[in-house]
Amino acid sequence: MRRRLQLAACLLFTCVGLVRCPAQESTDIESPKHKAWDMLQTAIASKRIEDRTNGVRALGIIRGDVRARKLAEDSLADPKPAVRVAAATALGQMRATESIPVLQHALMDKNIPVVMAAAHSLRELKDEQSAYAVYYDLLTGGRKSNDGIIAQQIETLKNPKELAKIGFSEGIGYVPFAGIGWDAWRTMHKKNPNPARAVAATFLAEDPDPATGKALAKATDDKDWIVRAAAIQAIAQRGDPSLLPKVELRFKDRNEKVRFSAAAAVIRLTVKSQKPTDRKVLSDPAPTP
Repeated sequence: MRRRLQLAACLLFTCVGLVRCPAQESTDIESPKHKAWDMLQTAIASKRIEDRTNGVRALGIIRGDVRARKLAEDSLADPKPAVRVAAATALGQMRATESIPVLQHALMDKNIPVVMAAAHSLRELKDEQSAYAVYYDLLTGGRKSNDGIIAQQIETLKNPKELAKIGFSEGIGYVPFAGIGWDAWRTMHKKNPNPARAVAATFLAEDPDPATGKALAKATDDKDWIVRAAAIQAIAQRGDPSLLPKVELRFKDRNEKVRFSAAAAVIRLTVKSQKPTDRKVLSDPAPTP
């Protein structure tokens, strides 16, 4: 009798183990999406300013995700202006209209680049009045700025040739006073004043041709980090889950901006890959008898 009870208990524990599916749990933990979130959250919690800045900046690729939005909003309280600039820019890029109140609060920041980044995002989110109030203050002297970047940009606005460069550079995400675009433009300007390939990659995001998707996938291996980053962002905007494997390979990219962009792109593409199935189940008509 005792032996039978022991055997029954053993079978019960075995069944419980099967129900829990430890192997499946391990697979879920190691999924690309989980790795992506872990990578971004680790960067945002880092003691290194550059890690936090790049991690927060990459959140701009993700849209319609509450976790990404909250991480960016929380980063508006970071003690370092560079991180706050990245956070304000990311909220605009992710079209987070729910974040308009916190961006409006950021307009009171003591650091002018943060204020300008918040104003730009508010303008992107159609809260033009808040943005225009800042621009008016700067124009009329109501708000002073001795910041080097801002001073350079104010002079740039008076120069038609420089304005043309800014317009061209917007293709790689250039936002005056803020964001990855400023870093990218400044870096590329030292090596190559015409980052046409990065711009081309961004513009190809909306091209439905499968050949374009292959070209963007190939560009994720480009020798220039700005081209790799632009290609990854374009793939994310394209919403083609079939390109996920190429993006995942950039988790180990030597440039952290590319790594964090890849993480954000994987999260966005994973969501995209799930939605079509859901829609199909709901929208398919009942089979004809």
